[in-house]
Amino acid sequence: MRRKGGLFLVITILVVFVDQATKAWVTANLGLHDSRAVIEGLFNISYIRNPGAAFGFLAGSPPLFRYIFFLAVTLGAILLILYYMRIARIDDLSLVSALALVFSGAVGNLIDRVRFGEVVDFLDLYIGKWHWPAFNAADSAISIGSLMILVIMLRRRKSKNV
Repeated sequence: MRRKGGLFLVITILVVFVDQATKAWVTANLGLHDSRAVIEGLFNISYIRNPGAAFGFLAGSPPLFRYIFFLAVTLGAILLILYYMRIARIDDLSLVSALALVFSGAVGNLIDRVRFGEVVDFLDLYIGKWHWPAFNAADSAISIGSLMILVIMLRRRKSKNV
């Protein structure tokens, strides 16, 4: 139990720190909508604010609705992860790591939503004129953690069917 909680806490602290530190650097060093090439033709640091979720989901909705909706969904996800960590007997530290990544990413973006009413995004991947929607370290943690959970679930399902 201690090892599981310690790993979860360390990952959470590290990811939230990296997320908030990188966002602080971007907001201090770039103007809104400014961009700096890191790898020409592939990767920029571009300061934007996303009022929606992934891919701008609900960005056009009324601000009060967005604020309440995203706060409720994020707090719900955070509470569910904490509840699962408390009641489940998790022996797999990779699952603990995955849950911590999703949790810490949610916390990082929640901090932005409370502070700014929107999320600071700045990682801009592109090829030519085709851009992937800008994202941040919290989004990366959520994506990696979710992918890890999916792989873990598929492996468990496969091992039960063998």
